[in-house]
Amino acid sequence: MATETILQHWLFTDFVFPFLLIFLICFAILEKTKVLGDNKQLDALLSFVLGLIFVGAVFPKMVVGNLILFLTVSLVVVFVVLLIWGFIAGEEGLKFGDSSKGLKWVIGIAIVLAVVVLLFSVTGIFPGVFDFLFHQSWSEGFWTNFLFIIVIAGAIALVLKSSK
Repeated sequence: MATETILQHWLFTDFVFPFLLIFLICFAILEKTKVLGDNKQLDALLSFVLGLIFVGAVFPKMVVGNLILFLTVSLVVVFVVLLIWGFIAGEEGLKFGDSSKGLKWVIGIAIVLAVVVLLFSVTGIFPGVFDFLFHQSWSEGFWTNFLFIIVIAGAIALVLKSSK
């Protein structure tokens, strides 16, 4: 059984955190752009009022809350992809001669696909996606044709590359 912490209380999640988020973003933008001049008190007062108005509106608060959740998950996913790339490529990068550019693309695509599959697996979406892609009446013909097209495109690429 999960216990609720003080930071998960409805007072914080519905009012304090959204107010602080909007207040700080508005204040930072007003300070950086100097729209109202160098008057920090005026910037703070306007940010305070905008934060209070924002907290009073339900729908924008829900939209921003969902965007922040999406942003945090996206940042973690991008961090994981870059961390794996850093482990593979290292500080110097991949050095495999002239073909390293193509190899970098292949490894990068493999990393992104691995992270997407892992994300689907962790969120519980993977069984539904797997069933949709591979256990439908159309899936056998689709994947056969897809692999056939990939093989043909690879052969054409090899022929064109060797003719140069």
